[in-house]
Amino acid sequence: MNEAAKRLFITQPSLSSSIKDLELEIGIQIFSRSSKGVTLTEEGKEFLGYARQILGQVELLEERYSDAGGRKKYFGVSTQHYSFAVKAFVETVKSRDMKDYEFAIRETKTADVIFDVRDGRSEIGVLYVNEFNEKIMRKLFRDNELRFTELFQCKSYVYLWKDHPLAGKAKISLKDLEEYPCLSFEQGENNSFYFAEEILSTYEYKKTIKACDRATMLNLMIGLNGYTLCSGIICEELNGSDYVAVPLKSAETMHIGYVMRKNALLSHLGEKYIEEMMRFAKYTESGN
Repeated sequence: MNEAAKRLFITQPSLSSSIKDLELEIGIQIFSRSSKGVTLTEEGKEFLGYARQILGQVELLEERYSDAGGRKKYFGVSTQHYSFAVKAFVETVKSRDMKDYEFAIRETKTADVIFDVRDGRSEIGVLYVNEFNEKIMRKLFRDNELRFTELFQCKSYVYLWKDHPLAGKAKISLKDLEEYPCLSFEQGENNSFYFAEEILSTYEYKKTIKACDRATMLNLMIGLNGYTLCSGIICEELNGSDYVAVPLKSAETMHIGYVMRKNALLSHLGEKYIEEMMRFAKYTESGN
């Protein structure tokens, strides 16, 4: 509390008094106070999420319509584990002078993509919906005051090491994959089938391994002849040329898009990032 008061150029008692007045005005307790200091209550965490949204929108207004006084602008993205989302972020960053911005990208769990955007940590969240998870996901979007915009659709692919025994096939069936470990991203506390980043999450795979990051998953593909199910969009510039995507014999379709807060203004960097991701829509339409 003392440090916050210093940053605001006011006294600590004045800040504490203002917070208590605010708590009385809105009828909730934002902070729990003890001899060890202050911590956010559950109501306080929710309040902070809304406050971040408001401040984020004020910053966007300043960016568009006024001189921000030399202050660094912030741009953040949260995404499921997609190399194309990282590639789009790279191109977005390269289009600006990094000295003027603070950038952040989080490859993270599905629920965290949603909560990061809801709480203002990221302007844009990249994820997918399909026939299986759509009702649950759209309810989550509504409950968290987000809107989903589809970028493109793609069929299902098997992503594996180029020297995998199945890498040379024109198409791969689930039967073909039975003897190899299926790799999927760990979803933590929200480890529901609906939050899975991979399609066919309810299928009874004989062998499964969960990983937390993309680099580990790539290593498991080589070391154990593992595979994962994906969109088929590969960025060799980032992942290298040691991996291939082979069409899966399945009718499943992924609808890949992004979430933003409802009624939020899109920053110039947000517009640039979406423009870069739309390049992959052309990629899928070309059938590559």
